[in-house]
Amino acid sequence: MSLRAGDPAEIGGYPLEARLGSGGMGTVFLARTSSGRPVAIKLIHQQFTEDDEFRIRFRQEVAAARRVSGAFTAAVVDADPEAEQPWMATTYIEGPTLAQHIATTGPLSGAQLRRLAIGLAEALRDIHRVGVVHRDLKPSNVVLSPEGPRVIDFGISRAVDQQTLTMTGRVIGTPPFMSPEQLQAPRGVGPPSDVFSLGTLLVYSATGRGPFDADSPYMTAYQVVHEEPTLGAVPAALRAVAELCLDKEPEGRPSADELLMLLRDLPADLGRTAANGVGAGRTRDVITQHHFAARATPAPTAPTTTPAGPDTGSTGIPTGRRLLRRWRPVLAAAAAVAAIGGGIAALKVGGLGGNSGGDKGNSVAAPGAALPDGFKPWRKTVPGGREDIPDELRCVARGDAQFCGGGGVVATRIRASDGSRVWTAKSPGVPVQGMHLVGATDDTVLGYRFAAEDAPQDPPSEVVAIDADNGRELWSAPSGAQSQAVTGRTQDAVVVGSTVVTVDASNSRFEARDAHSGEVVWTTSFPAGTQCAPVPVGPQLVAMCATDAEVDASEVRHPTLHTVDRASGALGRPIAVNGPAVPVGVTDGRLVLLRVHKEGAASVGYEGVASVDPVSPKVTYSRLTKTYVGTPGMADGTVYVSGQTGLITALDPGTGREKWSRQTGVEGASGPAAGAGALYFSSATGRVVALSPYDGKPLWATDPQADGLTGEQGASPRVTVAGRAVIVAAAKNTLFAFDVKKPPKSD
Repeated sequence: MSLRAGDPAEIGGYPLEARLGSGGMGTVFLARTSSGRPVAIKLIHQQFTEDDEFRIRFRQEVAAARRVSGAFTAAVVDADPEAEQPWMATTYIEGPTLAQHIATTGPLSGAQLRRLAIGLAEALRDIHRVGVVHRDLKPSNVVLSPEGPRVIDFGISRAVDQQTLTMTGRVIGTPPFMSPEQLQAPRGVGPPSDVFSLGTLLVYSATGRGPFDADSPYMTAYQVVHEEPTLGAVPAALRAVAELCLDKEPEGRPSADELLMLLRDLPADLGRTAANGVGAGRTRDVITQHHFAARATPAPTAPTTTPAGPDTGSTGIPTGRRLLRRWRPVLAAAAAVAAIGGGIAALKVGGLGGNSGGDKGNSVAAPGAALPDGFKPWRKTVPGGREDIPDELRCVARGDAQFCGGGGVVATRIRASDGSRVWTAKSPGVPVQGMHLVGATDDTVLGYRFAAEDAPQDPPSEVVAIDADNGRELWSAPSGAQSQAVTGRTQDAVVVGSTVVTVDASNSRFEARDAHSGEVVWTTSFPAGTQCAPVPVGPQLVAMCATDAEVDASEVRHPTLHTVDRASGALGRPIAVNGPAVPVGVTDGRLVLLRVHKEGAASVGYEGVASVDPVSPKVTYSRLTKTYVGTPGMADGTVYVSGQTGLITALDPGTGREKWSRQTGVEGASGPAAGAGALYFSSATGRVVALSPYDGKPLWATDPQADGLTGEQGASPRVTVAGRAVIVAAAKNTLFAFDVKKPPKSD
């Protein structure tokens, strides 16, 4: 793709020709050396340049990439990790990534699959021979060049003898392609972890799916640690090698050298999948004998090919150990859940109800599942400025602090451990239904304030910034209130990074301010004849706009989307959407919208799903099999609709396919909130139901905690996750919290 406005003309003396792509940490450009040789230059994003930990990690990436110089990796040409904006230039490898190839062409087979497998094993051998562990082998890090596969991106690699960074409790990687030990104890992974990842790549290459794929990153991670891989569609000969690589125990896997030997012994054409899996066990025994014979004998002449039945010990693996792999103690399961469970909210690919600060895609960076220090169940009521009109609150978690707002409360800080209030800022006016907390940064909380009826000189509504530590008001700004008409959601201000973006009082422009100081960073007028609302797309921002005529008539059927440059506020070219449509969340960097079914002027549910890639830009549509009525939400890459009668349905945002549907006893629920291995839905009465994200199976439910109406549709999620604790908002400014392992008993 061509260079964009704001892209540098050159980096380190290398003239740039094109933009190859952009990820979470940096942008990759195509450039030329003075001799005309093409190179790929990775330029680290500006926001990471002051992050000492990140700079250390980038130095490690450069050092690791320099050490690896085999035929199946990309050689480092030049680098400057100490530059004001660090960069690294590597040999440019032309060709699609494995992920792109599978997506456009489908799985590999036969000789092509065998060549890929051998090439990846050779790359891994070269990487490990120089003492480096890649730690992030996945389809997007494999380029299929005309000369063979190339392994790229050593962003989280490290030398075997090198201490990892102090990132206690964090798991970094992509769950479908991570090893069990990487999920449980990431600081100690070694070369066998890469072998496990290579096994997942072999399965993915042959089938188009990973061996542990599930409906959410959490469930995928759980299956990596505890469940047997799904290998039925893998050609029998390759399946046996993949099984060895996917051994749960690192010592049970072959080394890269041994793996290469096993793959080279496979037939030139890997053949077909054995019908119904027949033959897989025999092939595994044969290859397993080969594997352990190779370990026991310095120079084996040939693999043993004598068939081994299920009762023979000729595989070289003690019977007890083989059986042990089939059943894992419950305590081992608890260890994995502790590594990836409680911070499942950090796994989720966000809905639009909160300000999570980023689109994590399928990556994991989750702390352990623990209760806040000194936690005990609690129930509190937060008084607001209008005692006669109590409303509902919404909260966001920041460590032990819960910041909540809504109704007559601009914002309040509450201790998650016991519900005690640190400070509260009240709103004197009549609350607007659905307008709750704007969001929070590390040092600032932002909420809405509504003018009192006896103060007509005050702005009808304004965004207020409050110091997170002491509750002191920092600044306020008048705010417009037309987002409901445009997006179907009352979200007139959003927090993106350390900036808050609002709609001005005249409903004519966006205003971006530093969240803490209130300093205006930029202003951007809406396109002529339109009104717009801000919509967060992970760490990015999109403007959703509609014509004045459609807004005035409350009939927005032809919305347009514009990317918003976070630095300047400049709007990108319009992306037309066949509406009416409501944004519900983000997955894989794409904005997901539900298309509204209309009967006359009335909205009667959702009939389709639209996925918008703001970069391409491209919009894809999928029709739902029926019209779903209820409150929409999104978590972990799945769309949910919660019906008024308690029916909750999970939908695939890419295809519109119904994943599962469950009847619950929680009427008028909103959600979901994801955490601690469950999805939580809750109603205005404070009734909560926990469902399995895998199949929707009810785990538990609670009784009502407050008197409230359950008729509201379109409400944002009422549950906030704080490790193993959940904080629930209910009617009349009620908040309560409990341990998910000990939910309140239901009568």
